Amino acid sequence: MTRTLFLLRHAKSSWADPRLADRDRPLAPRGRHASTLIADYLREERITPALVLCSSSTRTRETLERIAAGFTDEVETQIEDGLYGASAADLLARLRVVRAGIESVMLIGHHPAIQELAIELAGSGNQLESLTAKFPTGALATLTFTGSWSGLAAGTSELVAFVKPRELENSPNR
Repeated sequence: MTRTLFLLRHAKSSWADPRLADRDRPLAPRGRHASTLIADYLREERITPALVLCSSSTRTRETLERIAAGFTDEVETQIEDGLYGASAADLLARLRVVRAGIESVMLIGHHPAIQELAIELAGSGNQLESLTAKFPTGALATLTFTGSWSGLAAGTSELVAFVKPRELENSPNR
């Protein structure tokens, strides 16, 4: 069975209130705009994951809330404290215990773990060089692989898309 993994870095967060703990920083106006662009992309591409795993930080939850407008169906969502501050190895360990019947997962997390995980998993893909160079806020990497979540490992996936909000904004379709 072919499975799909969507790795989404939260959109741009605000640093306007220096008293806020990192976990509590909300989206900046630019992040809200980028989230809307990603929602539009999800809707246009008819992307609705079966499961969303989201870090518990304010900015990741706000990113999820805004991009959910692009989903065409109800989505099972799990907000997880363990995804905040997680390493790429931690994220991979979490993905390996996804229920067998789930065909697609979107993981919304943080830099650098999201980028490191995408690079580790992607054995091939025409946008791998772009992904390696930079994984900006609000960017979405789409990987596919054959097999089980428990078998997900380095180099077993193909990077089939890497979308950045800035590219969506500059798209002639917008």
